[in-house]
Amino acid sequence: MSMKILWFAHAAFLLEGGGLRVVTDPYVPEATGFAPITESADVVIRSSADDEGHCNAAMIAGAPTVVTATEIGAEGITARGLTIKGIATRESVRHKAEARDNAMYRFTLEGIRIAHLGDVGNRLTDEQLAGLADTDVLLAPTGGPPTIELDDLCAALEVLRPRLIVPMHYQLPGLKADLLSVAGFTRRFAPEAVATIDASEFNPRDIGAATRVVVLQPSTLLRAG
Repeated sequence: MSMKILWFAHAAFLLEGGGLRVVTDPYVPEATGFAPITESADVVIRSSADDEGHCNAAMIAGAPTVVTATEIGAEGITARGLTIKGIATRESVRHKAEARDNAMYRFTLEGIRIAHLGDVGNRLTDEQLAGLADTDVLLAPTGGPPTIELDDLCAALEVLRPRLIVPMHYQLPGLKADLLSVAGFTRRFAPEAVATIDASEFNPRDIGAATRVVVLQPSTLLRAG
């Protein structure tokens, strides 16, 4: 079995396997500073419908089914044969004057359990952690405020212990926001636990069983360069 995880930039990924192409949290290029996404998808999942950094399903070609995680809840929904479950959360109540609702979400592709933390801004509750239990691949915002503080994120990782952690939503060239670099997160791990891949995609089945951080190169910046 084969699966591909491709990082565009910010919180936007393409996950491909089992005959499905799933795009997560597509951004508005003009609002973020990143190039448009030209890949097509069968399903687009977004953590909210009103955040320009995470909601631009209209950009994705292929007439995909659009799933908004804030609208599905823990009971989930099935789109194109893919079951997706939402876990309600909010933007940072400390760093946002008006913290909006968003949601984390999870699904299984090619037998791999994937969770995307969306635009979560606060320490995870026991209920939220329970909703993320048994995750294999965690797509995690590592740029710090206005998303989750790194101390709070690492506390969640100690509980969840996913097999793979893929950093996202951190400072990149051209980003119209002020976030931490990925190094602020990766230096919290032993060097042998961090794999920096000089490409934008990888097959998670190629990584061993021990918990690893996999740092990808953003494909939109690679293409622009």
